[in-house]
Amino acid sequence: MKGLFITGTDTDAGKTYVSDLIIQALRSEKVDAVGYKAICCGGREDAYTLQKASGGEVELDLVNPYWMRTAAAPHVAGMFENFDIEPDALVQGCRDLAADHDTVIAEGIGGWMVPITKEYMVADYARDLDLPVILVVGNRLGALNHTLLTIQSMRAMGVEPAGMVFNNLVDELDTATITNKSIAEDLTGVEVITDVIYGQESIEAWPFLDLIG
Repeated sequence: MKGLFITGTDTDAGKTYVSDLIIQALRSEKVDAVGYKAICCGGREDAYTLQKASGGEVELDLVNPYWMRTAAAPHVAGMFENFDIEPDALVQGCRDLAADHDTVIAEGIGGWMVPITKEYMVADYARDLDLPVILVVGNRLGALNHTLLTIQSMRAMGVEPAGMVFNNLVDELDTATITNKSIAEDLTGVEVITDVIYGQESIEAWPFLDLIG
């Protein structure tokens, strides 16, 4: 299975936004890339965004097989809605897409340690997919703490991040947001693949082509 797993330093770090840009960049290079958001909690906007980026021809329920209306972590949403999530089904859904398409860009849910079930975290899901992991950093005050903790947790699980994408969440940068990227690279040894300017509408495909092989 070829693709990437996109996780974030936190909810609203910009995972869907970056996944959308990556899919569009790959498809512009004639790669049959599609998005996969196994679980949506609350609205389904992320799934619609990935479906559109994927060319609009993939059925929404294949892009997003699990949709719960409660805006909470999947484990909590499942408790409220009396709904059991089967981890194996999340992985199989990605494999099913990969069987019909060249590359799958699988977006996680919230941050790295968000609980999908009581005993199964996003981190476990990423490890089961066994795809290169890209960490989207929501560039703001506090990003260094979130980044260091996330990468520490990844490495504790035997997962080495393939790179970071710094997503600038505001137009006007301050001291923290200007310096976060270089400090994060220096402290973690993980490369920043690209730095996305606020409102940017496209990115280069080649760094991601190299990662997916």
